[in-house]
Formats: sequence, structure tokens, C-alpha cells
Amino acid sequence: MSADSPVRIGVQVQPQHAEYPAIRDTVLRLEELGVDVVFNWDHFFPLYGDADGLHFEAWTMLGAWAEQTERIEFGTLVNCNSYRGADLQADMARTLDHISAKGGEGRFIFGTGSGWFERDYDEYGYEFGTAGSRLNALDAALPRIRDRWSKLNPPPTRHIPIMIGGAGEQKTLRIAAEHADIWHSFVQPDGLAHKLDVLKRHGDAIGRDVSEIVVSNELGRDGDDGRADALHAAGVRLFTVGISGPAYDLEPVKHWLRWRDGKNA
Repeated sequence: MSADSPVRIGVQVQPQHAEYPAIRDTVLRLEELGVDVVFNWDHFFPLYGDADGLHFEAWTMLGAWAEQTERIEFGTLVNCNSYRGADLQADMARTLDHISAKGGEGRFIFGTGSGWFERDYDEYGYEFGTAGSRLNALDAALPRIRDRWSKLNPPPTRHIPIMIGGAGEQKTLRIAAEHADIWHSFVQPDGLAHKLDVLKRHGDAIGRDVSEIVVSNELGRDGDDGRADALHAAGVRLFTVGISGPAYDLEPVKHWLRWRDGKNA
């Protein structure tokens, strides 16, 4: 990742504790504010607050976002590979790519991971397995997804960016080195250099220059510019902040947009 690459801000509009009109309106406001990417998450129940509170499914929501927006990129932070077959995921992603193209290239980012929230699996009838078995399934799915993209008619409008979430050194970073255009994690600034070195070693083993992978990380809602500056110095260029219903507070987003603009000036 080039040191002079622009900083981008993504916002995860967490689809919990809110009626859908609030989610829809928040996405519109984020696009108007100049956010670069909007994400949701791929779960079936709230992750915090009332465990049985209001909640909506991710991929159907993305279809609405693809149609209602004009500029902003969008996706799931991150899709759970376990919930849908690989070829179906590829076709859904390609369809979102076309819905969002509006006469140009599509704007969908295929964020994906192996899954972790056991309640989703139990209540929707998926086999939870182990962390290792879920990562193995993700590893097997990604080549099928990319192969399916090459067979679909019509094909995607662009190379659909793949975002891999997670920081496990033996499997996740190896999968990211092979497939990711964006690598997303929660790693703290002082641990990022080590993780990037592991990513590079995996890239070297398969002959890929991983410096082309965009490094993504989380921003807090507390406006900690010092941590954000340290992440930036360590190579992060896509920064995400999460906001939750019922009232999606955009003040933290406005702070980080000002911070982004200062970095990009």
C-alpha cells in the first residue's frame, strides 16, 4: 500500500434496534456527507443491546442500497461464508455489482469471513463446526466464487474487490494474501507491523506482492485521533466506524470525515 494512497472512511450501519426507514435514511445522509463506503453486517440477531431486538438481514438490504445510492461503495463487514453456497454468493455479488453500476462500474465490495456468532448458526440451522473448519470452508469457497464470476452472463462490471476480515496468522492471513484486495482487522497500531509481515510472508510464498492490498481497520466513536494517526502511520488507509440504531448518531462520522480530509489535503 503506497504511503500516499488516500484515506477513505467507511461506516458500518449496524442493522439492529432500528426500523428500516431509519437505516435507509441514514445511508442517504452518509452519502450526502461524503462517506466513501457504507457497510452492514451479516448476522440474524443484534450483537449487543437487546438480544431479541429489531434486526434485518444483510444481503437483501444491500440490494436496496445499491439502487438508492449513486456514488458510495457498499458491502457487508463482513459476509458469513457459512450461510450461503459459494456459487450463490458469487451470483448475488455480481447482481449487486450491476444494480449499483448506474451506467458505469459497479460499487459493491465483497467483504467476507468465516463466521463466528454461534446463535446465528443454531437458530438458522447451520452447522457451527469449529473455527478451523469454518476457515477451511472459506478457503475452499473463494476460488469457486472467483471462478463463478468468470462464467456468469453478464459478467461483473469490474473486478469486484474482495475484503477479507480477520487476523489469524496461519489461515486467515494466508487466505487474505491469496485473495484479498482489502484486509480488515481490529489489530492495534503496535501489533500491525507484525501482522503485515506475516501477510507479506504468505504473499511471498505464493508469489504475490501484498503491498497492493488495502489495509483496513476500525475507528472508535470517541474521536481518538492519536490512535487513528498511529494506524495511518502503520499503513491503514480504509478506516471504518460503526453506528447503531435506534438513532444513528452521525457526529462521530463527521469528526472522522474532517480527519480524513486533513490527511488527504
